[in-house]
Amino acid sequence: MGALTPVGNTLQDYWKGLVDGVSGAGLITHFDASKFKTRFACEVKGFDPASYFDRKEGRKMDRYAQYAFVAADEAIKDAGIQPE
Repeated sequence: MGALTPVGNTLQDYWKGLVDGVSGAGLITHFDASKFKTRFACEVKGFDPASYFDRKEGRKMDRYAQYAFVAADEAIKDAGIQPE
C-alpha cells in the first residue's frame, strides 16, 4: 500500500494521522485563493518533488502524476515486489 495524502505523506504517517484524528484541511497554499469565498482545502503538505525525481523528470509530470508515482512506488516497496 502507498499513500500521499493531506493527512500524511507516507502510509505510516497517514495511518497515524487517521488514528490521531488529524485534519488534512488548511489554508490554500498552491495558488492565490484571496479572490474566492473558500480559502481552505485539503492539500498535500511538505511534498518536494526533488526528493523523488531529478529535475528534468519532475518537470515532465504535473503534481498529481508525481503524487501517483510516489504512492505507487511506496506500494511496490510495501508489497516486496522487485522491479527487476
